[in-house]
Amino acid sequence: MSDLHIGVVGLGWVAGAHIETFKSVSGASVTAICSRRSHSETDLKARYGLPLKAYTDYRAMLADPDIHAIDICTPHPFHADQAVAAAEAGKHLIIEKPIALSYADTLRIRDAVRRAGVQVCVCFECRYSAHFTLIRSVIDEGFLGDLHYAEVDYYHGIGPWYGQYVWNIKKDFGGSSLLTAGCHALDGLLFFMDGKVEEVVSYRTRSSNAHFAPYEYDTTSVSLLKFEGGGKIAKVTSCIDCMQPYYFHIHLVGSKGSLLDNRIYSEKLKGLVKTKWSELETAPIDSGDVKDHPYLPQFQAFTDSVSKGAAMPLTDLDTALETHRVAFAADRSADEGRTVKVSEMDKGQ
Repeated sequence: MSDLHIGVVGLGWVAGAHIETFKSVSGASVTAICSRRSHSETDLKARYGLPLKAYTDYRAMLADPDIHAIDICTPHPFHADQAVAAAEAGKHLIIEKPIALSYADTLRIRDAVRRAGVQVCVCFECRYSAHFTLIRSVIDEGFLGDLHYAEVDYYHGIGPWYGQYVWNIKKDFGGSSLLTAGCHALDGLLFFMDGKVEEVVSYRTRSSNAHFAPYEYDTTSVSLLKFEGGGKIAKVTSCIDCMQPYYFHIHLVGSKGSLLDNRIYSEKLKGLVKTKWSELETAPIDSGDVKDHPYLPQFQAFTDSVSKGAAMPLTDLDTALETHRVAFAADRSADEGRTVKVSEMDKGQ
């Protein structure tokens, strides 16, 4: 195959970040867009600097043999049906998170993808960030020893000043605090801790600030996770109603040391002062602006995987499904006021 031709569905600010990123990806290019609104190809070229074929009919775009992959950038409730249709059309997939607003829909996507044999990249792009890469290296080098506790928390006030606020406030669009935003923190925690979550208990609340009153669901959740084997526990906070700067909090505690955001103490590093953290210079996850997200290494990995017929690393569909499985179990816990075994999700209980 020559260049991988990408068709982007949805034309909001996330799509703009994806289109801009693909300009720097070797072996791929965005060649078409699909939007509910009509766009002239002249205007699109002026806006994005690319010759783009414009569709308003998604099925027509899927029927185009010159498009090899579909990049789904629409609001959350459209992801599942669009992903299934793309897989059935034989297109590879990039899907923004969350991939669906119900666990049943995530399984529909999985089944369609398996039948079609296409590649999938889910946009848990933080796994490709310098910050997460550094943390994973610290873990793999054994500086923290055996991890037994972690906190990974997402603090980002998504109020009227933020692009997705208008539709994110709706229950049938946002889903929950954890699904619409905090899933990045949950996914990061699973990336660091390894192993599978056995059970989860989750609680929710919300701010009294008028900015967040229009939300149709509680905007802060705290989820406590117990891993299989009984040796690890963890906490994930998703807070989208905070009045503070963006903060992606990471605290990992192990048998040989601890990591706090971009700081470390480890008894394996001789000569450190035990009463002080030592800073690790990296580019931290400190912005909710999509233009700052590490899409480039992720989309390059996706392009390379499709070209080689190899598995997508780090953010493949099966890995993302596990994050969604735990997220839906956490939301069930908060809904029903009880501890939920994650295995319940697979039994349809």
